[in-house]
Parts: sequence; C-alpha cells; structure tokens
Amino acid sequence: MPVVSVSVSEDIKQRMEKLKYINWSEVLRQAILNVLEREEKRNIIKAVLLNERVRKKAPKGWDSSKVIRSWRRSIEITS
Repeated sequence: MPVVSVSVSEDIKQRMEKLKYINWSEVLRQAILNVLEREEKRNIIKAVLLNERVRKKAPKGWDSSKVIRSWRRSIEITS
C-alpha cells in the first residue's frame, strides 16, 4: 500500500499521542474517503446542472419517432 505523509503541529501531535488507542491512520483514511466521495458527488451534480442549462426544449410539433425512423431507414439503405 502506498504511503502518504501528513504534517501536523507539535501541539496536535502531542494531543494525538495522549489518545494512543485511536488508529490515526484509519481516521485519516476515512476523512480522505469522505472528501473524495463528497467531491465526486459534487462533480456529478455540476454535470447534471450543466446538462440542464444547455438542454433545449424540442420545437412545437416535433416528433422524435419520425426522426428516428428516418435515421433507421438511412442506415438500412447504406448497409
């Protein structure tokens, strides 16, 4: 497993040493995972919002089934 170093102040280090029963590596791993999950969700939310902003409404009377049939016919002809 790769190693990541973290610098803390002397005061924090002394306080951590008083709580030796805590697995500080696990605390940091969980904190890192929490931040990663939060940021990844935020990126998904940003993408959805961007998609909603650029999405256009179909013109009145638009029939997507006609367009799909047209594309399918053009593919059948060229195949």
